[in-house]
Amino acid sequence: MRVTKHEHAALTLRDSGKTLIIDPGSFTDPILDAGDIIAVVVTHEHADHWTPEHLRRILSRAPMARIFAPQGVADAAADFEIRVVTPGERVEIGPFTLEFFGGLHEVIHSSLPVVQNVGVLVNDGFYYAGDSYDLPTGHPVKLLAAPAGAPWLKLGDAMDFILAIAPRLAFATHDMTLSTIGRRMARQRLTWATEQGGGEFLVLDPGMSIDI
Repeated sequence: MRVTKHEHAALTLRDSGKTLIIDPGSFTDPILDAGDIIAVVVTHEHADHWTPEHLRRILSRAPMARIFAPQGVADAAADFEIRVVTPGERVEIGPFTLEFFGGLHEVIHSSLPVVQNVGVLVNDGFYYAGDSYDLPTGHPVKLLAAPAGAPWLKLGDAMDFILAIAPRLAFATHDMTLSTIGRRMARQRLTWATEQGGGEFLVLDPGMSIDI
């Protein structure tokens, strides 16, 4: 399975000629060369993780693609057919097995509502928690997409998240809110955390991929 990082929190996963897209949001350029798209996962309703324009563009090229998301996304994206998923659910589509974890977005501020969020484990090897630190309980992680910068994120918490999972490989995502210097600093801290569990931290910029 090939995992490709795109801008901010967007990811594409490709296996056996099929493509899964995760969180194509407002900080992400159009994903135009994704191959045979069969599914989209949206972890939560915030615009930096999905936009109507991205979903329409994807569905215009792949009208049979399924969209998996929590109820909050289904409510916000009422013009689209959403397959609502909940934590603990396991779904198979094409070559991809999706297992969902968590339930809630990390707190940004007491004045803002806490929305639904699901983390997703793909093919029992790749994990992305959306905007949360929810753990894929009971599953070893080969490759972790770890958050690097956000209004809800303290870097020390992101480091603890990696320490708790101890992935074999990790890279930074959710990073378009950071300056170049901030991104470099976050990667250095996340590298340290990954290495404590014997793993390797990968520096992936948009368009770069890793095979697992």
